[in-house]
Amino acid sequence: MNFLEERICRDGVVKEGNVLKVDQFLNHQMDTALFKQMGEEFQKRFAGKNINKILTIEASGIGIACVVAMYFDVPVVFAKKSKSINIEGDMYIAEVESFTHKCKNQVIVSKKYLGPDDHVLIIDDFLANGCALQGLISIVNQAGGTVEGIGIAIEKGFQSGGRVIRNLGYQLESLAIVEGMDASTGAITFREQNTCN
Repeated sequence: MNFLEERICRDGVVKEGNVLKVDQFLNHQMDTALFKQMGEEFQKRFAGKNINKILTIEASGIGIACVVAMYFDVPVVFAKKSKSINIEGDMYIAEVESFTHKCKNQVIVSKKYLGPDDHVLIIDDFLANGCALQGLISIVNQAGGTVEGIGIAIEKGFQSGGRVIRNLGYQLESLAIVEGMDASTGAITFREQNTCN
């Protein structure tokens, strides 16, 4: 069992509807020491890749992406879920559906921050149905950039997102892949068949 699986077992909470709450350490309160371990691991997994930018989506991917970016010594760009008066000029736009929030959003990135010379590592906290990732891939493609890889903290292996993204030919690295959860017992099974209650 790796460091993230251990933390999920200790502090994650399984809720009805295939919801895994990890807000104590990942996406509400953030454990920066854990994020540091994640950054180190992503650096190992994408070693040798020509990465000059990290791309994520607001909001809960930003913290992880910033720490990962420190290991690659590159800037972070995050796709915004709504247009604000601060964004000027031309934008790349993609529509994404949120598994957690059960809604569709248009996400936008200013053309000033992503272009054909960019070699992008996409980082996010969760992968469920893959819609957010497909939106980010679309934005990189619109920019003429290259997706060098995708790093995910927690993948729900029992949903289709990981399979869809891997079938598109991308290097997708998930630090923890949850194969099953039982809200009645709190049990979580990971892809390597490690189980915790």
